[in-house]
Amino acid sequence: MSNPAAAPGREEAPDGADPPGLALAPLRAYLAEHAAELDADLGDGALGAQLIAGGKSNLTYILRGRRNGAPASWVLRRPPLGHVLATAHDMAREFRVLSALAPTGVPVPEVHLLCEDAEVIGAPFYVMEFVDGTVYRDKSQTAALTAERARAMSWALMDVLADLHAVDPAEVGLGDFGRPEGYLDRQVARWGKQLAASRSREVPGIDALHEALGDAVPQSQRAAIVHGDYRLDNAIVDDQDRIAAVLDWEMATLGDPLADLGLLCVYWTELETLGAGKALTSAVDSAAGFPAQDELIERYASRSGLDVTPLPWYIAFGYFKLAVIAEGIYYRYLSGQTVGSGFEGMGDLVPALVRRGLDTLAA
Repeated sequence: MSNPAAAPGREEAPDGADPPGLALAPLRAYLAEHAAELDADLGDGALGAQLIAGGKSNLTYILRGRRNGAPASWVLRRPPLGHVLATAHDMAREFRVLSALAPTGVPVPEVHLLCEDAEVIGAPFYVMEFVDGTVYRDKSQTAALTAERARAMSWALMDVLADLHAVDPAEVGLGDFGRPEGYLDRQVARWGKQLAASRSREVPGIDALHEALGDAVPQSQRAAIVHGDYRLDNAIVDDQDRIAAVLDWEMATLGDPLADLGLLCVYWTELETLGAGKALTSAVDSAAGFPAQDELIERYASRSGLDVTPLPWYIAFGYFKLAVIAEGIYYRYLSGQTVGSGFEGMGDLVPALVRRGLDTLAA
């Protein structure tokens, strides 16, 4: 994913040891059989792996081997350990959308190999090309940026989002990737079910927020490929402050493009005001010169041509969706089924997200 020397959150395993959640011996054997698809030199079975921490959902690893005699890297994605919500961690869907977007102007990693046989490593997985660049996960990484650079990567992020939403799904073989009619109603219902599947306690207001969202669903303006979790730290930024690749497509489908924009607004500046702490971090900092939320919305509206007047509903839905995701992570944390650090604050974050969602709808 990002440059190992530049990005935090990587968990090293001792030489020869399996990283958390990944059995190397069967993986080495499987990849050796498919070396041609990776254009890799794996005949001697040499392959190292490193968990990329930071992601709170699907597990991501850097694989290190050789290509044409020189060191080379790939990236492997697999579902999380333990409790997995239905439809939420489908490797084949991620692989399909990345393959479909490859010939478009939307920057995505090149995918090489999909393995749906859970017997190999204990779960389905896919392998994609390593993309060099930086994933900006927290403010320590963006503190040294100039305001010009911060704004440049922000505009690039918004332009890529608008360009994604301009792709005709049918033209890239994704005409049946989802059902855009009734998308928002189904999303409200689906995330209610996801909440029920992860419910381990009572969260004040979360059911009221769910009901209020269902009572005020807006009319979608058009159908588009939606990412489902679009934000700065789900992108690799190159040294020219351009978006080199958009990552983490596990929630992608066909639906209402403003759903992506609404969730991005939640991530942009609101997490610090919620006291998210280490539970959810953001590299976006207005003090570093990142544009305000209103400027982002204006940039997107200008490039996409969409009416952003109903955006408050989508932002409130973003709060609800993020609250459900955080509650699911908290569920796995309580069950001892997470890998990595930073999960202990998830439980306290959920009520704050719910309150902000209710306030946004009421404004």
